[in-house]
Amino acid sequence: MQRPHPKKEIEAALAYAEACGWRVEPKRGNGHAWGKILCPYNDADCRCGEFCITSVWSTPRRPANHAKDLKRVVDHCAVVRQVDAFKSRLRVETKES
Repeated sequence: MQRPHPKKEIEAALAYAEACGWRVEPKRGNGHAWGKILCPYNDADCRCGEFCITSVWSTPRRPANHAKDLKRVVDHCAVVRQVDAFKSRLRVETKES
């Protein structure tokens, strides 16, 4: 399968996902999906796996909306949110000290 994705908006979202540690796997063979993105943590507490694997469509009706949805999945990873909350608490505690 070719890389990059033929739609520039989706390719930008895939690059964003990779920068956040997600793995991009283009699909082999034919089908509706171009590939998938996989969470680097694949944690059992991550919404029962709902956000651990997401399909990347090859020809979505609105590429900009699909790219936005892919970024939303990356940004709403439960593990990343827990880490960010922990870092915020550390900052508050160090400022109080």
